[in-house]
Amino acid sequence: MLFRQLEYLVALSRERHFARAAQACYVSQPALSEAIRKLEEELDVPLVRRGRKFEGLTPEGERIVVWAQRVLADRDALKDEAGALRSGLSGRMRIGCVPTASGAASLLTDPFCAAHPLTTVEVIADMQSVDILRQLQNFEIDAGLTYVRETLPEQFQSVPLYEERYVLLLSAADGPARRATATWAEASRLPLCLLNPSMQGRRVLDEQFAEAGTQASPRVETDSVAALFAHVRTGRWASIVAHAWLHVFGVPHGMRAVPLVEPARTVPVGLVVMAREPGSVMARALTDIARRTEVAGALERLPGDPLVS
Repeated sequence: MLFRQLEYLVALSRERHFARAAQACYVSQPALSEAIRKLEEELDVPLVRRGRKFEGLTPEGERIVVWAQRVLADRDALKDEAGALRSGLSGRMRIGCVPTASGAASLLTDPFCAAHPLTTVEVIADMQSVDILRQLQNFEIDAGLTYVRETLPEQFQSVPLYEERYVLLLSAADGPARRATATWAEASRLPLCLLNPSMQGRRVLDEQFAEAGTQASPRVETDSVAALFAHVRTGRWASIVAHAWLHVFGVPHGMRAVPLVEPARTVPVGLVVMAREPGSVMARALTDIARRTEVAGALERLPGDPLVS
């Protein structure tokens, strides 16, 4: 059995298409098909349902893919560990984020890159919590910044980072902007631009509205936090954003950010990695950074604050 055969099987599981899997592995389609056929012979189980086109993996194939992902992840972790022992940590760190937490990612990636100058980082900023956990299990990412409201399954471990709370972002000329707080019920009656319903950040908002006994009816929906700020800038719309985004954008001129109350609940956000030993050296290094970094305090400082570096 060769690592290459396992890589081909994992690629086929991911792409669900022989030609695309071969292209992803930089080999010809016949070479990929033959390698997987030989793997089936060696394991003596059918892995692929074959017809005129790819029809999916067999139940045995689905189980073997899990083992293949684990074997390949352990191989990569071993190589990373050896490299770190030899010349310091190097390679690519992959971090998945729920959209509202991506504004806080730099608070971890900046010290990580400073401590490990031979590494690069990829931040995938539009993921849902369920996809982050799935990709962690499939070894497609090394770590995730996500909501940790519920007890995580035992195969994961987390480092608490901050409590996400929400502010009403609106034109400074609007009536609620002159008050210290606004209620969710009041916010629901404004012309709103919100994240779209497919995003977990929006589902969190809908839960808050429901707890307040009301429902939002936004006329504009988007999958971009930057688009929320842009719409509020026109003076026609209001929005609701996680307070972490104020650390990135500040409160633009002509706008106000008013804390939302009734309810004034928060949602915990943390760094999540696989609970494996020895595990990924990348994930271990980022976890060490997260435990030493005061993310919650940093998010309270806005651009222009002299304490912001």
